[in-house]
Amino acid sequence: MRTETPQQEWTELEPQHPEDDEVRRDPACAVRVPLRGTMRIGPEGHLWIGGCDTVELARRFGTPLFVYDETLIRDRIRAFHQAFRETGLTYEIAYAAKAFCTLAMCELAAEEGLAVDAVSGGELLTALRAGVERQRIHLHGNNKTQAELELAVRSGIGYIIVDNFVELEMLDAVAAAAGATVDVLLRVAPGIEAHTHEYISTGQQDSKFGFDWENGQAREAVRRVAACRHLRCIGLHSHIGSQIFDAGGFVKAIERVTELYAEGVALGLPLRVLNVGGGFGIRYTAEDDPEPIRRQIHTIVDAVRSAFAVHRLPLPEVAVEPGRSIVGEAGTTLYTVGTHKLIPGVRNYVSVDGGMTDNPRLALYGAKYEALLANRAVDAPTGVWAVAGKCCESGDMLIWEAPLPDPRPGDILAVFCTGAYNYSMASHYNRNPIPAVVFVRDGEATVVVERETWEDLLRQDRPLRRG
Repeated sequence: MRTETPQQEWTELEPQHPEDDEVRRDPACAVRVPLRGTMRIGPEGHLWIGGCDTVELARRFGTPLFVYDETLIRDRIRAFHQAFRETGLTYEIAYAAKAFCTLAMCELAAEEGLAVDAVSGGELLTALRAGVERQRIHLHGNNKTQAELELAVRSGIGYIIVDNFVELEMLDAVAAAAGATVDVLLRVAPGIEAHTHEYISTGQQDSKFGFDWENGQAREAVRRVAACRHLRCIGLHSHIGSQIFDAGGFVKAIERVTELYAEGVALGLPLRVLNVGGGFGIRYTAEDDPEPIRRQIHTIVDAVRSAFAVHRLPLPEVAVEPGRSIVGEAGTTLYTVGTHKLIPGVRNYVSVDGGMTDNPRLALYGAKYEALLANRAVDAPTGVWAVAGKCCESGDMLIWEAPLPDPRPGDILAVFCTGAYNYSMASHYNRNPIPAVVFVRDGEATVVVERETWEDLLRQDRPLRRG
């Protein structure tokens, strides 16, 4: 679908952050929410993304609707590439598909020179069907099944990140049965946890993921993988957290993991990759202030150079696994406003036609979002509203405090920064269908996931009795 731009003047936009001109506040937008990427407020007072009027998108494709700014996704990927190229180091960027995994997204990632990091057979098959080069697919997961390992080995993917001793033995047996030698990385739990601006050394990390660094499991894993006849350990991996705002935690983790890397080299392992994982944070609300990606990547590379110099090791390929930082801010969910409930002196509720079935993050983590009425983007807020979903669940909330002009039935509510862990965590609770997904770019809207119907919900059901 192509939506033509009106022949009137667009609102002048001022940069909000000097280092990040993709986030702006529109002087004509009374709600004062940040505008990202290609977002604009049109002369009719509507929110536009990718050259498309979001009100028209809602009318054409229905709501709830996931809208992805394709240009912003590509820009974020290119920012990672540019940051690494400036360092001069060999690198690989693997898109963390768990953030948002569809055929279209895997195709886009491959077009932009990314590898794909899958964490299940479903994500692996999606990457394969999307035409991602097999050697540029990685498989993660703390409890990979026999079938998933067999699919990975049979497909000849780039490498598998081994998470525990049970998997080490399983994978060696699967590789032997296939007559293959499989490249692997060992996932190390380095005892560093990082969230926003805070990072702490936790000693023996309480996590289901990886071989513990502190209690000696990681060293034992290095010794054991060296004895596996059908596995070739080419690197080490660590992941320290999510929504990380600065690279300090990465520096500490790199120092620890490099010690183990040196031990592996001494044992004769053909190590060449240091994968520091993902977790790069984004700006959901004004409370969030992540460092620019360029600064974080440069800090990570400087830490690698320093740690490897200490141990007199040749520099490795540095790998990262961004997901949220690529797609998070590029996603916007459109809802249609329905009923409201006013409780004087307590709270004002407004309900929309989606909720925790397409965005469970508030219910799970207390996540915060910002929103505006896409069809009345220039109207000043008249009060604070709690945005509720339509599920039969008291915890089905999207935003607890959203400044909005009095919402009316039929208004279109746009909730920002829903590109990561929204569609990918959607559910059929209360037998609600999964929304459609569209990519928008240069005035064109492309449906990349069709909307489910009520009939779709019944396709896998079978009656208890027949006849």
